[in-house]
Amino acid sequence: MAVEHRAPYERMSPEEYLTLVEQDPEHAYEYLDGRVYMMTGGSPDHSIIGSNLNGLLQAFLRGRRCIVYNSDVYVQLSEQYRVCPDVTVSCDPRDRGAQEVIRYPTLVGEVLSPTTEARDRGLKSFQYRSCPSIEEYLLISSEFPLVEVFRREKQGFWSLYTLGLGDIIELTSLGLRFPVAELYQNTSFLEEANE
Repeated sequence: MAVEHRAPYERMSPEEYLTLVEQDPEHAYEYLDGRVYMMTGGSPDHSIIGSNLNGLLQAFLRGRRCIVYNSDVYVQLSEQYRVCPDVTVSCDPRDRGAQEVIRYPTLVGEVLSPTTEARDRGLKSFQYRSCPSIEEYLLISSEFPLVEVFRREKQGFWSLYTLGLGDIIELTSLGLRFPVAELYQNTSFLEEANE
């Protein structure tokens, strides 16, 4: 998710966290092992990149068994981890009709922000790799064209593919390929480079 608001929350139990979410539905709160982070909007480039990824996935998956969600939907990785990825794809029928929480994501995408990058690369990255349904997750820079694709291989280990502007992203979990440049279309730094 975009940017964290550093709220003065003490550690909470899962029950206290769920009460907070119910009492304040206007905001999104990530729950990471007892710590609560209120999430707010990111930069314009962050929003553009997330929208571009969402649009690419929506267009490709339309009419198929997979559903694309934006950051308004929570992903429950375990009782201790509930997150708001910028983009989530679930191909699991158990998630169909979910109102707020996805439990069986196939792919997650995080657009990195300066305030959340350490957490996205650290604790959340480990939790994504520990979730048995996740086959791929993306870390996408919002400051320059760089995409990291983490992929669960058949043998169970994870591979990392680091891609730049001239590369092609291959999402094997979905059977989709597209140029990295499509993610960065209309971003300020890409437009400046083309001037």
